[in-house]
Amino acid sequence: MSAVETVLIAMLAGALRVSTPFLFVSLGECLTERAGRINLGNEGVLVLGAMVAYATSYLTGSPWLGVLAAAGAGAALGGLHGVLCALTRVNDVAMGIAILLAGDGIAFFFGKPFVQPSAPGLPGLPLGGWSTVPQVQSALTVSPLFPLGVAVAFGMAWMFRATRLGLRLRIVGDSADAARALGLPINRTRLLATAAGSALAGIGGAFLSLVYPGSWNESLSSGQGLMAVALVVFARWSPVGCLGASLLFGAAGALGPSLQTVGVTSYYYLFYAAPFVLTLLVLVATVRPGRAVRGMPGELSIAR
Repeated sequence: MSAVETVLIAMLAGALRVSTPFLFVSLGECLTERAGRINLGNEGVLVLGAMVAYATSYLTGSPWLGVLAAAGAGAALGGLHGVLCALTRVNDVAMGIAILLAGDGIAFFFGKPFVQPSAPGLPGLPLGGWSTVPQVQSALTVSPLFPLGVAVAFGMAWMFRATRLGLRLRIVGDSADAARALGLPINRTRLLATAAGSALAGIGGAFLSLVYPGSWNESLSSGQGLMAVALVVFARWSPVGCLGASLLFGAAGALGPSLQTVGVTSYYYLFYAAPFVLTLLVLVATVRPGRAVRGMPGELSIAR
């Protein structure tokens, strides 16, 4: 197998593996923002979800209970964000930063006893059985959370497009005046959307601790929750677009390790910054001063 093929297969594996937390956090942020609220606190939710999932898996022996616990912890923290943002003169962005710090602090405080112990992880799904190449088989061994995230992306897109619930969410996110005229409960809708979105972000955190890298420590996230906000802008608030953008970011995150597999060791650490560089390029390419981005919900703070 040539060096180019080795790198491409490694990037494919990275796209399927590294993209999963990006996918869940971006879908959660997409749901929240389509209801007219920004939640920068999903970075803290990601870290808290990772800790809760790992601790629950270690204490119960069931990684799936860990995933459910991570979703519950994310929903609780997102619900707190939703309740506080419904108060008068509370800014979404400032409160999101406070929630981020709170999630990090809670995870670091209660997660210290679980840094060393080994918890059961989620098993992989071998989708490469059709190939006789070991590298392809390894690349196509994916976490069960990845197909779950794909299903959530298409299910959410269908909900926005074809259901009454999706229509109400879009109305609340696009125009609070229109929502009031129709008698829609704006604060309750945004609260539920924020809680559900943070539950998805919590599942993304469970992937980090139970699948890849498969452990719990205080530097687990590396800013993926914050990068997901830029990813949602890049995807134009489309759930299916979030799936494609997550795969792109996942492949970028795998660039450094992929080059190392073929012996490229000089300045390899620069390639590890590829997701962060891509985030900056996405923001520069898609955001223009004084003009709302196409597809942006009208009630977002940054659109006012």
